[in-house]
Amino acid sequence: MKWGVPAFGDGLFYIVAIKEHVNLGFSIEGLTKEELSLFDGGGKTTKHIRIKSLEDLNQSRIIELLELVGKR
Repeated sequence: MKWGVPAFGDGLFYIVAIKEHVNLGFSIEGLTKEELSLFDGGGKTTKHIRIKSLEDLNQSRIIELLELVGKR
């Protein structure tokens, strides 16, 4: 585990359960400003998307972000 949470893909991705939601996190190294706008959060090295309910699960968005970050 990296950062005290489960990390995957050599640290490119992480998942953390918080009391009210789940964050799917991504390493943002090398992404453009346009690509960074696809994420939530204000981190300098990682950003995330927040999932508060099953209705928030957007499978196509998650796949797009996984592919974007994983291509590096």
